[in-house]
Amino acid sequence: MALAQVRAATPDDVDEIIRIQAETWRVAYAEWVPEDALEQLTGPAARQAWAAAVTAGQGHHVLVATEGDWIVGFCAAAPVDAEEVGVSADQAQIVTLLVEPRWGRRGHGRRLLGAAFEAVAQDGAQGGIAWLPEQDVASRACYDRVGWDPDGMGRTLDAGDRELRELRLTGPLRVENRDPRRRIMESGGIPDLP
Repeated sequence: MALAQVRAATPDDVDEIIRIQAETWRVAYAEWVPEDALEQLTGPAARQAWAAAVTAGQGHHVLVATEGDWIVGFCAAAPVDAEEVGVSADQAQIVTLLVEPRWGRRGHGRRLLGAAFEAVAQDGAQGGIAWLPEQDVASRACYDRVGWDPDGMGRTLDAGDRELRELRLTGPLRVENRDPRRRIMESGGIPDLP
């Protein structure tokens, strides 16, 4: 495997961020998000939004994961929205975390989260939140492994011709490397035998 790293995104990375988001959403979210919404991910408004996010500064961070010469994923973190219910102002939000599916299961998501946690902690954040589609088991597993759990809050977004239900996760700004079998054992399930 080539050297895997995480670094701050630059304006030169915007096209790859847009490509990764569009391709990943088409693979992971196609059944939950209508085609016209997926098309907007590559439009001028998306390009403008990502260009602004990459250069925003002041508590806003866009990070990219690389493997060798390839950008394989990205993460955006920002201060928590002041209107977020039940969350203190010293929290940060992981706005998006995406790793292109063909580069999955190589630790890129965990590395991106670790770097994002470090960046927002340096800004003064004490914990974090993230909103995930309820059906997104791959992202939930990534957050679970670093110690983030649903906090009981949910929301429903208008996704064109359907609704998209999201769960809010909260957690510490550190990577715990929690055993993914933990939930099975806690629920009384049979753990894997050595």
